[in-house]
Amino acid sequence: MSLTIDYQQPNRGLATLAIGGRLDAQTAPELDAAAVTAGEGVSDNATIVLDMKGLDYISSAGLRSIAKLRRAMQARGGTVLLVNPQPQVRKVFDIVKAVPVNEVFTSIAELDAYLDTMQRKVIADGKDS
Repeated sequence: MSLTIDYQQPNRGLATLAIGGRLDAQTAPELDAAAVTAGEGVSDNATIVLDMKGLDYISSAGLRSIAKLRRAMQARGGTVLLVNPQPQVRKVFDIVKAVPVNEVFTSIAELDAYLDTMQRKVIADGKDS
């Protein structure tokens, strides 16, 4: 099975990579290339969302690709958030502790609620200044 990647960039502060299939040694270079494109398309301090709803399998090569993307975005003050991991993929992340738990969301709704809370916090903190 191959890897599918759907890239969406509604604005310079956000990009989504919806990935499906298998993320392994054969397909990880495809994610690496898509991540470069996504990174070039967003501003510093941006967020890249990896929607993993269609991802059936991830290997250590896939974990390396995600780690590489996370490091690149962190260096620019940005973030990578993971949403909709299948149970077997989530288990891999749990086992290897590859991504902090607060950066993995079970659904887009959960991610949106988190982002809403963070924005409200920034607004509230700004009013206190």
